[in-house]
Order: sequence, then structure tokens, then C-alpha cells
Amino acid sequence: MKTLLLLRHAKSSWDDPTANDADRPLAPRGEKDAPRIGAFLAATKNLPDLIISSPAERAKATAKRVMRAADYNGELRLEPAIYLADADTLLEIVRLLPNDRERVMLVGHNPGFEELAGVLCGGSVRLPTAAVACIELDIERWAEARAGAGTLLWLVNPKVLP
Repeated sequence: MKTLLLLRHAKSSWDDPTANDADRPLAPRGEKDAPRIGAFLAATKNLPDLIISSPAERAKATAKRVMRAADYNGELRLEPAIYLADADTLLEIVRLLPNDRERVMLVGHNPGFEELAGVLCGGSVRLPTAAVACIELDIERWAEARAGAGTLLWLVNPKVLP
């Protein structure tokens, strides 16, 4: 079994309409929500072995705030292919994950993350900003990831956290 955590980036700011999409920072709400998810992951002992994030500023900032709040000292990798990727691209990224990692978190964007969760779990999954989905995959190696191989164990929206 492998476990995939999908974390949609926290709420981003649209204050600067001239900013490049990849450079948009977190909004104040996003700055508050990301640490709540990190604290939740630490408290429930659901920390990943590896975090791989889109290089977009809002995704990186989300990952870093989650890591700080969780007191996570593991590895953070940036993967350009995650930025605005569709489900097929994200599934290929999952298939290339290192097999020595049992629980991996991807940090990125919709609609691709919702689509990937739906493909893996065989249904519709809604991921609001800063929500994290935990998907257990009935596979031994990441390369075996495929449609329908996953079970959604839980999904947490920061709005329900203290």
C-alpha cells in the first residue's frame, strides 16, 4: 500500500491584477489556513515522507507554512510539471515517485488535483483551497498507480479545524 496526500494550495491573493499567475502570493486567509493543515497532519501522525510542490509561489508558500506548523524536517522538492497540470500529467508524476517513500504529499492546483483524486478513487472529490485529501492506493510500487486503485480515506478542509 502507498498513501498519497493531495494538498490544494491555500487561498491566493488577486490584489495585483498585473501579477503573473505563477507569482501570486497567499492571501491573508491562505496564510492562516496552511498552518492549520500542518498542525492537523502532525497531530494525527499523517506527515508525509516527501513533499513535492508546484513551483508557483502560492503552492510553495502553502507547503512551507504546512511544514513549519507540522515541525516537518523532511524533504521538499519543486516539480514544475505540477503547475496547472491535468489529471493525466499528475498521474504520471505519481507513477514516477520513489518507491522508498510510502506516504507522499503533492501540493498544487485545481482542477487537476480534483480530477486526479476522482480518477484514483472512481468518483467526484471536491478540494477547496488548503484542503488535503488522503488517498490509500492498493499498489506496492508507485508505477502501478492507475484509475480506480485508490480509496479516499479522509479529506480535511481547514474551515473545520480550530
